[in-house]
Amino acid sequence: MADYQTVRTTAGARPAAAIDEGLRAHMSKVYGTMSVGMLVTAGVSWAVGTSPALLAIFRDPVTLAPNILGWIAMFAPLIMVFAFGSMINRLSAAGAQTFFYVFAAVMGLSIAWIFAAFTGISIAQTFLVTSIAFASLSLWGYTTKKDISGWGAFLIMGVVGLIVAMIVNIFLQSPAIAFAVSIIGLLIFAALTAYDTQRIKTEYVQHAQVADQEWLDKSAIMGALSLYINFINMFMFLLQFLGNRE
Repeated sequence: MADYQTVRTTAGARPAAAIDEGLRAHMSKVYGTMSVGMLVTAGVSWAVGTSPALLAIFRDPVTLAPNILGWIAMFAPLIMVFAFGSMINRLSAAGAQTFFYVFAAVMGLSIAWIFAAFTGISIAQTFLVTSIAFASLSLWGYTTKKDISGWGAFLIMGVVGLIVAMIVNIFLQSPAIAFAVSIIGLLIFAALTAYDTQRIKTEYVQHAQVADQEWLDKSAIMGALSLYINFINMFMFLLQFLGNRE
């Protein structure tokens, strides 16, 4: 339940029960949108990753080293995230949702290689472990009374450092750096899952007094994007430890 009694609006006071109901609907939309995005990613990555002809468009069939299109597919999701953040105010809610699903499809292209590199069973097992961990962390972030908003700046700096380290290791190909990146990355995105869940909840409560359905719809999509990115990164880092190579 919300830890407040009423929220003032331009029309008066809004009961806490009404905000609780709205918050539940908002979070359901966040998780629902994220889940659809995950299905899009899974479908695209499986279709491409299990087809040698399609995968060969992006990677070497033997070494799985990316070609030019493969590099584009790898970095396209990162570019799209920055573009999404700068465009969100100009997009309609429907446009933002479409952008998110296109992003999810492009992410599927970027990780399709895992179906050629790892066994299907180990991918499924890793997905299950990630799902349990994600659900637990998100639930804690939603229910905890502890204010973890202070984590944000440190986690963002951690993500930036992680991206730099990953780009550098593309050229160095150091197993030690790769291992360290996987450990640190897993911890960062695990913490971000709890942080983002609490942030999404807090932002809704803070804006509950404003009857702006367009903002609420776009906020749900942005929240879904944040949690989706956390899940995908946790899954990919865990796969480095739990995945069995083909």
